Amino acid sequence: MLAVVLFLTASLVSAQPSDPAYEPLARAYESLRARDYDTAISSFLQGMAAAPKRASIRKDLAYAYLKVGENELARDQFRDAMQMDPTDTEVALEYAFLCNETKQQAEARRIFDRIRKTGNPVAEQAFQNIDAPLASGIERWKSAIAMGAENFSGHFEHFELATLAEQRDELALAAEHYQKAWRLLPGRRSLLVDLGRVWQMSDRVVEANAALLAASRGGEPRAAEMARELLPDRYPFVPEFRSALELDPANAELRRELAYLLLKMDLKVEAEQEFRVLTGTAPADLLSATQLAFLLHARGQDVEAKLLFDRVLVGADDDLANRVRAVLQLPQVLKNRAEAPPASIDAKVMAERSTKAGYMKDALKYLVVAHEIDPGDFDVMLKLGWTYNVLHQDFLAVRWFDLARKSTDPRIAAEAAGAWHNLHSATERFRISAWVFPVFSTRWHDLFSYGQVKMGVRTDLPVKPYVSVRFVGDTRLTIGAVSPQSLSESSVIVAMGLATRTWHGITGWAEAGWSIGYIKGSMLPDYRGGVSIARGIGHSLRGEMPGWFADTTVDALYVSRFDHDSLVYTQSRAGYTAGPKSVRGQLYWNANLTFDQKREYWANFAETGPGVRVGGAFLPQSMYLTFNLLRGAYLINTDNPRRPNFNDFRAGFWYAFTH
Repeated sequence: MLAVVLFLTASLVSAQPSDPAYEPLARAYESLRARDYDTAISSFLQGMAAAPKRASIRKDLAYAYLKVGENELARDQFRDAMQMDPTDTEVALEYAFLCNETKQQAEARRIFDRIRKTGNPVAEQAFQNIDAPLASGIERWKSAIAMGAENFSGHFEHFELATLAEQRDELALAAEHYQKAWRLLPGRRSLLVDLGRVWQMSDRVVEANAALLAASRGGEPRAAEMARELLPDRYPFVPEFRSALELDPANAELRRELAYLLLKMDLKVEAEQEFRVLTGTAPADLLSATQLAFLLHARGQDVEAKLLFDRVLVGADDDLANRVRAVLQLPQVLKNRAEAPPASIDAKVMAERSTKAGYMKDALKYLVVAHEIDPGDFDVMLKLGWTYNVLHQDFLAVRWFDLARKSTDPRIAAEAAGAWHNLHSATERFRISAWVFPVFSTRWHDLFSYGQVKMGVRTDLPVKPYVSVRFVGDTRLTIGAVSPQSLSESSVIVAMGLATRTWHGITGWAEAGWSIGYIKGSMLPDYRGGVSIARGIGHSLRGEMPGWFADTTVDALYVSRFDHDSLVYTQSRAGYTAGPKSVRGQLYWNANLTFDQKREYWANFAETGPGVRVGGAFLPQSMYLTFNLLRGAYLINTDNPRRPNFNDFRAGFWYAFTH
């Protein structure tokens, strides 16, 4: 019989498809069941790297991100999943709702608009919830502009109207009023970014590049960074510089860059024209004045050049003045250098900007510098923790959260302490897990209890050592004498063991210890081990959406105290998950089978029948209630003192936790 068990186990293993993503996905789903969301996310990312075109992985990763409050990361994964499988309405709706929550109303409106045209009432209502306020807001601002004057307040009104028009995909109206707002307040170059973005969406590529090029040079650093992200990945051409200057003629940095570009192209006459404009419109631009003076000096126009040189020599830039003196062969002037003023934009500010732009690796570099400058800044420590966490380097994140939770600032300390507790269990060397499953059986009129507490040790090896305490018993304390060991061993089993990492949903384990009988006080050696296989598809009890599901477990087990017997038992369920998250239920059909090597009557039987599982917000995260009405039949009746067929109603609950 053992050979049959091994053959069946090998067949199940070989039947698994050759899927490079299977192992990390199995680990991810196992971590989700244990509420270890950080490990689940890391495993989903590994699975996504192994199968980048599989939409279901991105979908499940998105739900995992939602569990830890990373709505923007979840939104991006739903977007990718939607692009891979445009027919998945559930994913598209999740993406649209998250777009709306994360201030991307325009994209949310587009998705809802597309889905509502298929007759979806949820999408129709969501679309109206977004579109109606936008339409009324546009009319309100149009009326305000019609009654107002073209002044600073008018800039605000044009900007608000343009923003609402862009969100409603009225791109021509948005571009018109972004441009009017820019003309009223030309120092606000973030308006050029908005204008360039709308022109890009309208396929006005030339105008868009001009606006973005102007915004990327000079002015607000954040606007310049945003503009560079939207510009083509190449250096601009001369006509693009000229178009940008037509839109933003006061942009000295943009004009200076064009002038130097013309110099490199050996177009000195055109470069001189740009430098002349700069010396007239930006008198403080000593660098442009110097370059123009050099060009005039080389052409022999020394009188005009001398006026410019004199401007530089009396200016505040000592280094530039000495360079002029060197060219003119004048004596150098040495001055005591005052201590350099601090930079206007420090490492913390740059880190914040990089984080908002999504450049987490750059943010990490700036935060490390900020910590080196001020090792006692707990806010920097907290941000280092979050940055390492986003970069999935949780071992380092835990260290920084641990430091930050010692802050005297209550806000920083509380936030760091919460993050530390969430990550600590996933990264600590030792992990304690426990589960309990009490169940009442009408067939036996008894309450059975099964449970285990296990402490494992994290290693980099394929196997993980652990110490385990199991309990298998019943309330009446008589079941061991009249019923098979499969229901109650009436023992506490203390053991040490090894477990493999999960591979393709398969886990192997073996342990040795002592079985302590609590009825007779006996103490016997206990050796057991086996292979467990778990698979599930569809919508789980704790999933985000209701729907069909199926799951199965197969366990091949050797137990020394059962006269060195080997057993195989499978439990399969298929049904429907229904109800809101607050009260979620599963209605399913059971199919259970148990058999053994020694052909004992008590270890060879089949069961089938309906069942219900109930969970929800009113219960702890990993707890659910279970009710099953089963019809069973023994497959071997030699020496069987009982009837070959039986009925049983079982009610119980499952609860597990990890620390």
